[in-house]
Amino acid sequence: MRSVLPLLLSSALILSLSTAIAAQSEGAGPNSDASASEQNQPALLVADEIFITPDRKLVAEGNVEAYQGDVKLTAQGVTYDRETGELTLTGPIRIDQGGETTVLADSAQLDSGIQNGLLMGARMVFDQQLQIASVQATRAAGRYTQFSKVAATSCHVCANGKPPIWQIRARKVTHDQLERQLYFEGAQFRILDVPVFYFPTLRLPDPTLERATGFLVPSIRTTSQLSTGVKVPYFFKIGDHKDLTLTPYLSKKTRTLGFRYRQAFKRGRIRLRGAYTRDDVQPNQDRGYFFADGRFSLGNSYRLTFDIRTTSDDSYLADYGLPDYDRLRSEIALERIKRDTAFKTSFIHYKSLRDSEEQDEIPSRVLDINYRKRFFPTAVGGEVELAFIGHTHTRTSDENITGRDVARATFDAEWLRSWTFATGLRAEAQLGAAVDTFDIRDDSNYPNNVTRLTPRAAFTLRYPMLRREQNGATQILEPIAQIGWTNVSDNNVPNDESTFQDFDQGNLLSLSRFPAEDRREDGTTAVVGLNWSRYNADGWRALATVGQVFRSDADPDFTLTSGLQGTKSDILLAGQLNNGKGLTLAARGLLNSDFSFTKAELRAGWSNDDTALSAGYIWLEPDPAEANEKEISELRVGGRYRIDQNWLTRANARYDFSESEPLRLGFGVTYENECVQVNLNINRRFTSTSSIEPSTEFGFTVALTGYSVEGDGQKFKRRCS
Repeated sequence: MRSVLPLLLSSALILSLSTAIAAQSEGAGPNSDASASEQNQPALLVADEIFITPDRKLVAEGNVEAYQGDVKLTAQGVTYDRETGELTLTGPIRIDQGGETTVLADSAQLDSGIQNGLLMGARMVFDQQLQIASVQATRAAGRYTQFSKVAATSCHVCANGKPPIWQIRARKVTHDQLERQLYFEGAQFRILDVPVFYFPTLRLPDPTLERATGFLVPSIRTTSQLSTGVKVPYFFKIGDHKDLTLTPYLSKKTRTLGFRYRQAFKRGRIRLRGAYTRDDVQPNQDRGYFFADGRFSLGNSYRLTFDIRTTSDDSYLADYGLPDYDRLRSEIALERIKRDTAFKTSFIHYKSLRDSEEQDEIPSRVLDINYRKRFFPTAVGGEVELAFIGHTHTRTSDENITGRDVARATFDAEWLRSWTFATGLRAEAQLGAAVDTFDIRDDSNYPNNVTRLTPRAAFTLRYPMLRREQNGATQILEPIAQIGWTNVSDNNVPNDESTFQDFDQGNLLSLSRFPAEDRREDGTTAVVGLNWSRYNADGWRALATVGQVFRSDADPDFTLTSGLQGTKSDILLAGQLNNGKGLTLAARGLLNSDFSFTKAELRAGWSNDDTALSAGYIWLEPDPAEANEKEISELRVGGRYRIDQNWLTRANARYDFSESEPLRLGFGVTYENECVQVNLNINRRFTSTSSIEPSTEFGFTVALTGYSVEGDGQKFKRRCS
């Protein structure tokens, strides 16, 4: 009998399972292939009792389980009539496939082709979330499942009869397993069983369909400048690898159409974003923005990237809650990075949104090329690095001095070698030379062509010392000393690229602490420093650096707040702390000879499962050379706190201590359970310029997370009591 059972049921019962839940397949073509493949897999049936009746009916009773591939059926009883081909199942019946779709029914009766039939008390559950409950379901043509008197929801349904937060009631629902669509007839959208909207017909994608044309989650946005408006995005699935989203934004003061286009290619992808606006903020003006980015792999390790940004006016991004840039940087770049070679060339364009800058007078068009190659000669040992660096920047103005254009080419060669002695002392030698040639236009203060030579040399000593504590912690103390020398043959070139300098632990041992090659340090320098670190087995770690630079002659090109002016630099202090339990601290500062800070920065963060806090403080002295006429003292804080499993709060703030006024404040709260997500955000910007006014923004969104939107993190069901 057991040998007859698979023969009879593998073509009937298992075929029924695979076709009954084909709704979670990946599409028409893949669905057909998957179904055929599944039907060819071995079938397995297990039951408490199996027998054949005198009228030649095959009966399996008691805890019936059938398996084929990732399909599993459980029922109380299965009867197969060989003469009529009729298959009768008694419930409770459960059909699962791959953990994505589940069909439940009290009883079922299917025909010989397993393409048509009736399921009583049927429910279909998609992705363990959205469920469709009906009085009965009918299978037709092996493709459609029709449900009668339907209630659909992704909310937890309480056994005590308490209504779910939201549900869709409909007279009939048809599920097209081929197109993976749900068609509702006579549908009501209800909140806590109260009808809110009525739809004569309604089409929704099957939740197993990842991308489908239709509306996305709308949102409400209120600002002091644009009044209250609504955003209703509509998603167009153009193909398997491209899509378009259009987002009308309408209020009493603005008519905006936003868009986003995405397309994936075999070797890359592109994304286009933008908007077109007519509003009352700037009447009778066409406003908008356009951002485009992408990246492509060209083969042989080459990569092409681009990031383009432009806007109609200086205040548009701030008015519409977009990223609040003060300069727009557009770039297209080609690069290739390998173990011993690096190549990158890029074209960059800057568009200033600052009131203090004239677009014609900033170096808005920049072309860079950088090529480096390493060698490891056996004759002298160590490492040799050769580099070619090309740079040009131009202004749109042709005025003398304010319209200055500069082109620069740099050839650089450097030899590095290190030795470690038996005592633990480590020595490092560095020899190099650079040739810079400049072409200068539209500035009578400088010659048109300048070529200079800069040889350099340095010798560094390190003596790392290690100490192990009884509790397993490890401390490392490393004194550092360096003597360096450079000789710049000609410094009569404009300083456009190195106007801002920074002194930190990253360039403590550099022979030139200017950010670009248009400026180089000149003369003899000496550096002393100390590195300390401590590591504990429980994850606790701390790092600290102290350093100072001495030079034979002061360099007038260093600014006051760089900490590098004079023959003796400010003392560099830097440190980091991580306790391994969510707390992190980082601090950096420059201490002058009066033991007061010229520059200081502090960052802190702490997080656990329910709480996350971050803060940053920065302080800078006034420095006219860096276009900083006033002292900067600013604090930024932000964080989140989960009140309970459903409620999450967020807040952020920026405060200017030098002006004793807030810059920005923001607060947000989110409620989320298994079927709904509600977001409320309030933000206030206090700053103002000639083109930007202070504003308050209010945002509100509601998403059906169990169906149309995937929520982040863990889902929590609401309580039925």
